[in-house]
Amino acid sequence: MKTPPIVSQHEWETARQELLVQEKEVMRAHDALAARRRRMPWVAVDQQYTFDGPDGPASLRDLFAGRRQLIVYRAFFEPGVLGWPDHACRGCSMIADHVGNLAHLNARDTTLVFASRAPQPEIAKVKTRMGWSQIPWYTLTGEFDVDFGVDEWHGTNAFIRDGDQVYRTYFINRRGDEYFGNTWSYLDLTALGRQETWEDSPEGYPRTPPYEWWNWNDEYTAAVDETGGEWLGRVAGAIERGEAGGRRKPVPQDCCAHPEQ
Repeated sequence: MKTPPIVSQHEWETARQELLVQEKEVMRAHDALAARRRRMPWVAVDQQYTFDGPDGPASLRDLFAGRRQLIVYRAFFEPGVLGWPDHACRGCSMIADHVGNLAHLNARDTTLVFASRAPQPEIAKVKTRMGWSQIPWYTLTGEFDVDFGVDEWHGTNAFIRDGDQVYRTYFINRRGDEYFGNTWSYLDLTALGRQETWEDSPEGYPRTPPYEWWNWNDEYTAAVDETGGEWLGRVAGAIERGEAGGRRKPVPQDCCAHPEQ
């Protein structure tokens, strides 16, 4: 293997700073792309779609679980797919392995679900085997996969709900799915984004400061009212009192990766 040049610490730091300029340009371009995504037009979903879930039949609206936004990843786990019935598609399995704790997405009024053609008993088995118990995983029973471009290839669709009316807001597939798997990247594909003050979003979109809504994954319930419409409350109060991060003073800006930096 032919390695890059071996240099001094000073030369290495100089090279790192030069690369950092380009990396920041890429990050700003990513933010601009997400801002355009939040301005994508919506299309109404008027057809009724049905799924099978662990609790029985479910509609597309049911998949929202009462939240405002829904992300549906079409995973290939069914007869005819390599690994059946012990495993899902290798690529889809890697995506499932990278899904973080969904409490953080839920705190932003967003639900993530997986959908496959496999029956529920087989889905339950593979979830247990692979450690995916937290992922809501439904069985496709109608033409959802055909109508939303995921009948022959995995893909991710985003939806938003206004009362009973559902709208499709975004779609990405193939290598585009590789980007997703953490809370921030999933929120970036939704119509409302991360819902943070630094974002370039249309007027009137929900926004709160970064950090203010972040919480331990087992503490969100205490900060949410019965309707699920507010998640700030106690968390915001703690930050105002200077108690964030276990300190009695404001958290240093460099303690986490702030989106604006």
